[in-house]
Amino acid sequence: MNKQLNSKNTKGLKKLLKKHSGRSSGGMVTVRSQGGRHKRYYREVDFKRNKFGVLGEVVALEYDPNRNIDIALVKYSDGEYRYILAPKGIKAGDKITSGDKVEAKTGNAMRLRNITVGTLIHNVELMPGKGGQLGRSAGMALQLLAKEGDFAHLKLPSGEVRMIPLESLATIGTLGNEDIRQEVLGKAGRSRHMGIKPNVRGVAQDPDSHPHGGGEGRSGIGRKKPMTKYGRPAVGKTRNKKKQSSRYIVKRRK
Repeated sequence: MNKQLNSKNTKGLKKLLKKHSGRSSGGMVTVRSQGGRHKRYYREVDFKRNKFGVLGEVVALEYDPNRNIDIALVKYSDGEYRYILAPKGIKAGDKITSGDKVEAKTGNAMRLRNITVGTLIHNVELMPGKGGQLGRSAGMALQLLAKEGDFAHLKLPSGEVRMIPLESLATIGTLGNEDIRQEVLGKAGRSRHMGIKPNVRGVAQDPDSHPHGGGEGRSGIGRKKPMTKYGRPAVGKTRNKKKQSSRYIVKRRK
């Protein structure tokens, strides 16, 4: 992509991503093993796909340092530019659109109500109008298994089957870059460029810093079950029941 297209048309879509190094506004470390990192820009990605009936053309595919998948720069017929997640097989020059009555081809977005059963989709809304939340990482695809009442049954990559409202938007196709999980970083320095600091084992720390710490020489955790740095169980059932949405789960991963 030429520099003119980069600077002129994507200026409002990029902003410098501030470094927080895992620290809160008070300067306290709230997320461990973060720090450093190369300077990067955040790309505003259109997860809502709410430009209904407006034809768009894929101008270019770009690397995004903030996610494990490429993004596609789309120029719409009204002159607006937006970034979307790049599905597998999409290329520069392809035409895409969103709406209720559009062709079910890769890159098009439509409501689950209008998608044929068995179709592979991504960037699925949990609630209509909220924007895609499911199926946004590399190689991901959800399968539409059935439609019942006001809900669609979607099979997630984990094997879980979940109910999603039929009015929710989804994008046709599978996301690309599925081989990213086999990628080898190659050296410790690349992790530091990504903002990942070394993670020290709990048993190697002193007892004031971690529940697993202390002891003479090499020693185990000395407890019935592993604990987090904050003294909470690290294994077993750790989900907060109040935040669960189990009533929408038809079949669990297990």
